[in-house]
Amino acid sequence: MIMIKALVFGALISLVMQVKDCTAPRNKTACFKGRLEIKGLCSNYTIKILDGAMDTSGKMTNWIDENTGKTYTDVFALANPCSFPPGIDEGDEFYFIVSTAKDKGCNICMAYYPVPPKRVSISVLQKPCSQ
Repeated sequence: MIMIKALVFGALISLVMQVKDCTAPRNKTACFKGRLEIKGLCSNYTIKILDGAMDTSGKMTNWIDENTGKTYTDVFALANPCSFPPGIDEGDEFYFIVSTAKDKGCNICMAYYPVPPKRVSISVLQKPCSQ
């Protein structure tokens, strides 16, 4: 009899924990603060992460621009330049989220300017990240 009560009690606790997990708020989409480091020829853009924890699969912890010899940290190449606001210039800071949306497409010239080998699609936000 004690064994049955223990099993029922354990099942009840497990059920309560599952319901609690289902009603717990989900993590918000990670938001980052970035800066356009290089606005290279033909939309070859390099972005630096200023705030936010992007894993190393999405950024280069160290990268050297072969044209200038300058070293950059925590940077990535913009993968969706057609969706990037044209009014953002080198040195401008902005907030963004990683995007899975397909780039809207546009005509981009094929001239080369070096960018980090890791590319990330982003959506620029109109206001700072909310905590």
